[in-house]
Amino acid sequence: MVKKRLSGRMRRRLRAKGVLLEPVVRVGKDGLTSGLIQEVDRQLEDKGLIKVRFEKSAVRKWDRKELAERLAELVDAELVDVRGRTAVLFRPREGWSRFRG
Repeated sequence: MVKKRLSGRMRRRLRAKGVLLEPVVRVGKDGLTSGLIQEVDRQLEDKGLIKVRFEKSAVRKWDRKELAERLAELVDAELVDVRGRTAVLFRPREGWSRFRG
C-alpha cells in the first residue's frame, strides 16, 4: 500500500479537475508494460494530472483498483480516484517535497 501524500481537501480538488479530463493512456490486455509505464511517466511530467483508461481486456485479467495502485506506485504518483474503468493519477511537476508532511 502506498503512503497517502495528499490531504483530503487536495484530493477532492484534484478529483473535481479529473472529471473534465480525457484519458491520455489506455491499458490493454498486455497490462502494465514498460512502454506504457514510460508513457504514463512522460504524461505526468508534462501535465501533472492525468486520466488512465483500463480496457475491458485488462479488467478481465486483473482487478482495476490493484492495477491503478500498482501503476501509481511504479511512476511515483498519487492515485486520486478510480471510477469504473478509469483512474486519475497525480504527480506534482515541481516534486513531492511540498507535499511531504
